Order: sequence, then C-alpha cells, then structure tokens
Amino acid sequence: MKPRIAIDMDDVLADTVGKFIDIYRRDFDTEAQPDLFRENSFHEVLEKHISQRLSDYVHEPGFFADIAVMPGAQEVTKALAEKYDLFVTSAAMEFRNSLSEKYDWLDQHFPHIHWKNRVFCGDKSILRADFMIDDMPYNLVSFQGKGLLFDAPHNRDNTIFQRVLSWDEIAKELL
Repeated sequence: MKPRIAIDMDDVLADTVGKFIDIYRRDFDTEAQPDLFRENSFHEVLEKHISQRLSDYVHEPGFFADIAVMPGAQEVTKALAEKYDLFVTSAAMEFRNSLSEKYDWLDQHFPHIHWKNRVFCGDKSILRADFMIDDMPYNLVSFQGKGLLFDAPHNRDNTIFQRVLSWDEIAKELL
C-alpha cells in the first residue's frame, strides 16, 4: 500500500486568491496592483465593507468553475501519483455551488486523480493520511500525519507548521 497524501483545493491546487484579485480589479479597482494581494490578505488591505462584498462572490454560481490551476500543481501531482495515493480533500460543503463546480474542475484539470479519491467534507479532522497539504492551519491542527502549510496571504503569521511556497517545494519534499 502506498503512503497517502490529502491535498486541499482552494489556494493549493486552485489559485483562489488569483480569482479574487481578478474580481476585485474587474469590479472595484482596475488599477489595483495584483502583487499587493499576493503579499497581504484582502481583509488587511481593504475596507471592511469591500472585503465582505468580495467574500460574498463565493456564493455566486460559477465562482469555482474557472479558477486557474496553481503553477506546477498538475505536473507535480502526476509525479506524486507514482509514489503515493493522492486524495483531493476539500471543504466543499460550505458553499452550495462549490460541490459540483469543484467536481467538474477536477475532471478538467486533474483527471489523473480518480473520482474515488475526492473527499468533499465539512470537517477535515476525519481524514487519515500520511501527509496533508493545506492552506488553512486549522485543518492541520487535528491532522495525525505530517502537515504541510501551503503559503497564502491569509496564513503568513502561522509558524507552527512546515511551510511550502510552491509545488516545486512540495516535489523536493515528497519526491
């Protein structure tokens, strides 16, 4: 039996921050510099009412359907699949539209990860694997294996977990 890796979707496989940047620039400030939002959380740099309006987009149909793939994610997961059993583990239950949109997104971008290896749940503490790659520290707290924190603006203050900055770093760590 191969070791298992649980891999989150948003801000790990999918560039959700990039989607928010695109929406913000389209609907609020066409002159906004994307790098500002790669270094800081939206909640840190935007007025509260604008940040909240931006957060509300996750409830709209189509939000999760066309998010860009994180650089290197497809290539590295294909290589990892040779050595590990990969499971995509997403808290897709939080937003009604996300379940079917994420399922279709995985079919399009990660067909090498079988549908049986997709875990859509609300609470990731039920997961058992050897490794978990996630951008949310609270998902790693109760995890029994080794947690790798995928770098994102919203987790920069966390120093508890080993941080990975890219899929290239994941390849160096796990391949």
